[in-house]
Amino acid sequence: MITITAQGKDIPALGFGTYKLTGAACQTAVAKALEIGYRHIDTAQFYNNEADIGTAIAASNVAREDIFLTTKIWPDNAVEGKLQSSFDESLKKLKTDYVDLLLIHWPSSPAPFAEQMKALQSVKDAGKAKLIGISNYTIPQMQEVVEKIGAPVVANQVEYHPYLSQKPLLDYIRAHGMFLTAYCPLAQGRIANDPVLGKIAKAHGKTTGQIALRWLLQQERVAAIPKAGSEKHIRENFEIFDFTLSDGEMNEIFALARPDGRLVNPQGIAPKWDKAA
Repeated sequence: MITITAQGKDIPALGFGTYKLTGAACQTAVAKALEIGYRHIDTAQFYNNEADIGTAIAASNVAREDIFLTTKIWPDNAVEGKLQSSFDESLKKLKTDYVDLLLIHWPSSPAPFAEQMKALQSVKDAGKAKLIGISNYTIPQMQEVVEKIGAPVVANQVEYHPYLSQKPLLDYIRAHGMFLTAYCPLAQGRIANDPVLGKIAKAHGKTTGQIALRWLLQQERVAAIPKAGSEKHIRENFEIFDFTLSDGEMNEIFALARPDGRLVNPQGIAPKWDKAA
């Protein structure tokens, strides 16, 4: 397993995403992921599956301290008082007294950033979140949070895959000792028939998905959280540590980025995105 060290913690770079997994299907998938070897599980209040994940973790043979668990506060809850109370509910559902990383899900809360960060910090100070961070924040928003407010955010979880460049954001993240967690790392399946990825996959005896994930994890301070429901895909996404992409192959994949590559842009919630590199 590749790990990222940030603020004294070692974070498994490959995580298991759970968006749209609920109920028994979610419990089965998380249980299988833990059995296969995943030690980084990602969820959110919005996913409505924290209780399912808590059940799966509690029933597993993996010790809680060996799992890096992330959840996210929905923007409506990201105000003083409500953040703390809603997070306590999340902890009850997750059947744990702490998470390893707590994020603000989108930068669209009615509360100013200073209030959000103060509330996040209070949760961290109470020992209920080992690390705190943000999700879907732009560079100007990160500058306000990190430089103006001085919040000790460790990560920004954003959409990142071969069709969407995040170079300016990554440059900022690296310069400030943070890491980027890539969601939609397989571009919602759109990479499956990509000829460039297909050629590289054939050379390594891998799938296009495995190539895309390896490309992400070979980048400095980048984690990825692919979601999968079937055991086949859960296992496939994990089998990316037995090969390495060359510099030439990495650059071929970087060249796939395009101006219209973004897939996730919810109206009324998403910020005005950074200009594509």
